[in-house]
Amino acid sequence: MPMFRNLWEYIGKKLPKKGRSKGGELDPLSIPPQLQTALEALYGHYAKTYELWKDAGMQVPPCFIVVCNNTATSKLVYDFISGYHRQNDEGTIDFNQGRLPLFRNYDDNGDAYPRPNTILIDSNQLESDEALDDNFRSMAADEIERFRKEIIERSGDINAADNLTDKDLLREVMNTVGRQGKLGASVRCVVSVSMLTEGWDVNTVTHVLGVRAFGTQLLCEQVIGRALRRQSYDLNEEGLFNAEYADILGIPFDFTAKPVIAPPQPPRETIQVKAMRPERDSLEIRFPKVVGYRVDLPEERLIAEFNDESTLEITPELVGATETQNSGIIGEAADLTLIHTGDVRPSTILYELAKYVLINKWRKADEDVQFNLFNQIKRVCKQWIDGGYLVCKGGTFPAQLQYKMIADMAADRIVAGITQAFVGQKPIQVLPDPYNPVGTTMHVQFNTSKKDRWETSPGKCHINWVILDSDWEAEFCRVVEKHPLVKAYVKNHNLGFEVPYRMGGEARTYLPDFIVLVEDGRGEDDLLHLVVEIKGYRREDAKVKKLTMDSFWVPGVNNSAQHGRWAFAELTDIYAMSTELAAHIEKAMNNLIEKAIDDQKATTKI
Repeated sequence: MPMFRNLWEYIGKKLPKKGRSKGGELDPLSIPPQLQTALEALYGHYAKTYELWKDAGMQVPPCFIVVCNNTATSKLVYDFISGYHRQNDEGTIDFNQGRLPLFRNYDDNGDAYPRPNTILIDSNQLESDEALDDNFRSMAADEIERFRKEIIERSGDINAADNLTDKDLLREVMNTVGRQGKLGASVRCVVSVSMLTEGWDVNTVTHVLGVRAFGTQLLCEQVIGRALRRQSYDLNEEGLFNAEYADILGIPFDFTAKPVIAPPQPPRETIQVKAMRPERDSLEIRFPKVVGYRVDLPEERLIAEFNDESTLEITPELVGATETQNSGIIGEAADLTLIHTGDVRPSTILYELAKYVLINKWRKADEDVQFNLFNQIKRVCKQWIDGGYLVCKGGTFPAQLQYKMIADMAADRIVAGITQAFVGQKPIQVLPDPYNPVGTTMHVQFNTSKKDRWETSPGKCHINWVILDSDWEAEFCRVVEKHPLVKAYVKNHNLGFEVPYRMGGEARTYLPDFIVLVEDGRGEDDLLHLVVEIKGYRREDAKVKKLTMDSFWVPGVNNSAQHGRWAFAELTDIYAMSTELAAHIEKAMNNLIEKAIDDQKATTKI
């Protein structure tokens, strides 16, 4: 299914799951890049529609609605679209302008427009005492007075409109979107939770974005129904209605859906995976349990060394579809693209990136920002961009570095390049788990019913079974058990071997595939611990993991001198294999071991 048809599948786990109380702690600029791209793409088409309506002399604008899963998400999306003020760590108030110009509620100085272009409709907003400000009340005085008269006419009570609350006014704004001369006439965008499924008769809706799960086709129909009110019921020259279209993303409506019947499943055999004690205790593998890294940031002239792992590829897989064709079974098709983001100046992108690195990556906790280093960091950022380490593919643009998650990924690569340039001068330290600093194969014991498994050699592995994730891993097990330099190995499954890393500003945990003990000429008492990752297709997260291993984890563990010698290697040429799979893995394994040994010798000489 196309990404933007079922957007929730790609972003659901990245959004807050609770109500507004948690939303106040979250950063609107950190919403998933796929959601940002969907908003940008649909907004680009809305902007064209807005101009068409304006040129045609329409008295009200088209309406763009966003239907969210909860109040926390709706507030994040609302702030991202319309702009917001937030208190920073220093106690001052920062203004962040809305990312979609036609939907902004503030001017460039951070002052609120008299009439909002975007409104937020949810239960918290309706109960808030600050739903509408005094500016809106004064500018909308005529409409409010008209609303008072309507209340009196409807109720027949001359006193019924004396005490209008913000809740009453906000409901009136919502109910009069797209109606000339009413409170909601100027509204261009509505961000809501569930209220729009309860009946909302607005006939100016042209764009709908679903940011929630749609468990039933009925719910899809309810939300899509918000865009099915016709603007005109006049017949054309052929005696027919003119076709009217709405562009919709994120709602997986399927009018041909059929019920699915799950057949009964046969039972599976369950086995116990465990360390074979005491008969294989000589094959025990111990490893450090690391929870973080400490790097002394250089304060002198900054230099950076970038390599292939420094490359950041911005692709539709990372940020979401960059070109979407919205088309019905019959009628016109609309192409939604990000071409309008290509107008952002390179100097602006460079400035924003350098600023992000300086503020978010180049200061220790409770310390002031070192603004004196800005020009140096900007120079290094320019070196990274000019060096071709930013690659835009599939209709993406450098302007998407302004997405916070993408900016964070770029910043991590730039900081790693600087760190790499100072290896030996500014040693990296790992922070051990304070309660369990060392892990071991001794403690492995769990049950599984997975059929894909490898029974290990009693002379090569402490654990009786390897639970396989692919056929490649089975071949890998066969090869390492035959290799004369391999003394022991273990699959990292329920082992507890974790590598902390960050991607897009989010703390994550990487689980490498294998640990292999290699005899590299230093004797049985000083074996090389080779961490092996079997990776056929390398996405951006794989690059970040390797960058973390090469620049932080391996140097840090080796600097501690408490856990033996460690190295990291990837087996990446999987897709080049054909029928000679085993021979290829064997050759690749030999190359990995030889390279790891050479690297260790080079490090020793230094």
